[in-house]
Amino acid sequence: MLLTPALSLPLQTAWLIPLYGFAGMLVSLPWAFGWFRRDAHRPPAYLNILLTLLAVVHGSLVLREVMANGPALIGMPWLTVGDLNLEISFSLSLTNVSALELITGLSLLSQIYSLGYLDKEWALARFFALLGFFEGAMSGVVLSDSLFQSYFLLEMLTLSTYLLVGFWYAQPLVVTAARDAFLTKRVGDVMLLMSVVALTAWSGVTSFDDLYSWSAQDTLTPLAATLLGLGLVAGPTGKCAQFPMHLWLDEAMEGPNPASILRNSVVVTCGAIVLLKVMPLLQHAPVTLVVLQVIGTISAIGGSLVSIAQVDIKRTLSYSTTAYLGLVFIAISLQVPVLALLLLYAHAVSKALLSMSVGGVIASTNCQDITELGGLGSRMPATTGAFLVGGAGLVGLLPLGGFLCLAQAVELVGARAVVFVPVFLITNALTALNLTRVFRLVFLGPSLAKTRRAAEINWQMALPMVALTVIVVLTPFLLIRLESLDGLLAFPFWAAALVVSSGAAGLLAGALVPLNKSWSRSLNPILRWFQDLLAYDFYTERFYRVTIVNVVATFSQLAGWFDRNVVDGVLHGLARFSLSSAEGLKLSISGQTQSYVLTVIGAIVLLLMSLSWVLQ
Repeated sequence: MLLTPALSLPLQTAWLIPLYGFAGMLVSLPWAFGWFRRDAHRPPAYLNILLTLLAVVHGSLVLREVMANGPALIGMPWLTVGDLNLEISFSLSLTNVSALELITGLSLLSQIYSLGYLDKEWALARFFALLGFFEGAMSGVVLSDSLFQSYFLLEMLTLSTYLLVGFWYAQPLVVTAARDAFLTKRVGDVMLLMSVVALTAWSGVTSFDDLYSWSAQDTLTPLAATLLGLGLVAGPTGKCAQFPMHLWLDEAMEGPNPASILRNSVVVTCGAIVLLKVMPLLQHAPVTLVVLQVIGTISAIGGSLVSIAQVDIKRTLSYSTTAYLGLVFIAISLQVPVLALLLLYAHAVSKALLSMSVGGVIASTNCQDITELGGLGSRMPATTGAFLVGGAGLVGLLPLGGFLCLAQAVELVGARAVVFVPVFLITNALTALNLTRVFRLVFLGPSLAKTRRAAEINWQMALPMVALTVIVVLTPFLLIRLESLDGLLAFPFWAAALVVSSGAAGLLAGALVPLNKSWSRSLNPILRWFQDLLAYDFYTERFYRVTIVNVVATFSQLAGWFDRNVVDGVLHGLARFSLSSAEGLKLSISGQTQSYVLTVIGAIVLLLMSLSWVLQ
């Protein structure tokens, strides 16, 4: 094992942290396979929670060491083939370890939350095994110091997403959602794999530091650099649910809500972390940076607009995730990594809290349609408070973490490309409008049929939700610990005023817009057309079906016809010719041995004569 000299024990054993999650998967398998009693499904849950708690504690010790002594590197040789040397390497930088603590901490809270949400689920052991696999893959991604290793772990993350979305595999919609999520991510993963293979062949190295040194030499042509950059950003684009590969996150809401907590918060964060790591490789590909900016802008504005027209309470959050990750893409493309990290952390904790609150509503009412909900504010005070705090932390309400990040964004982005400042402000305003609309429909107003008997969630769901509420309130102090006090709070008054104004405008619009639940679709044809345009995501899915899906289906039909009529026809013709020839030859068999020997000798003579003629 290759270690940075004089490492302490927590740093030397930091490579174990991703293995805690995989160990949780392994210890759950006996119950998941039914080797133990099916009604005793809680032991694997407790074991997973214990292992995740160990990961949190171990990660906190590593974080303290890194903050005190600086980053470290752990490397273990794995495979050597010719000039290719592959190793398992982990970078213990402040960014990576902070992201690791975010993942393990939210995973711990989500697992405790799952005990209350899925208390009657007979396959709880299988669910916790998948959560352990999920956590291990995410932890490995953020710590990875190798491009090849990062790709391998991203593939594991794609597989775990497919399995978690398809957890309730007896439901047709769940199966379709899992398939679509998997295939959509595979598009980006395949393009990423092509870039990984090409980059490894050109550079001969896989570690990020070595790749940075190689890329600084600028040895690629502009076309090669552009194609390489587009492939490298395709994988993170799919993982972060960015346009045009954003539909999977919406469909993934068919899975259990505890998994959606992690999917909406830290899974997309992992994709953005990988994008941050490959950004130094894109310095000589300006076209790729422009593509990132276009993707981020479309995702931010489009996702915010689509979210305000959704009636499914989980989908109102999934599209806002796409929108905020679009802002992160813009920050990365403008070479402001600190801003991207601040946005990721503030968004992750706030969105996880909102997802827990929404899960509490669903668990209490068995309903996800916000037009059928109402009056829950007095019946579920803890859930209501969590939604308010999570929403305030997301839209940049002073003085929570979202406000500090957006104020920094207005200043830093304005200094580099002022054209993107309105994108941040509009996204903030539309997000505030959307959350205010959802709050009014779900928690205010009279109680409806599905909410009259609603009660507050059980303590196993309330405990992690309240704990996360405190964390969201303390997010500014946590961010200041990661960034210098002067650096985080040193933004001008005008930037703060713009952020507050955009949020206030969204709140005011959300409070004043008429929300008649009986008119979920407006009677005005023009307004109804616009409402349907947003509700169906600008008909993106239909566009894909008419274009890409139909083109692929047409080529598949042509290939099937060619295989049946041409390929099979030739092969069947040869087979019939062979059979008919055999039928004819069997009639010429005399049964005399001397004639057989003469035939063989004659064939040998002819073969030797032909060989001698060729050699001459």
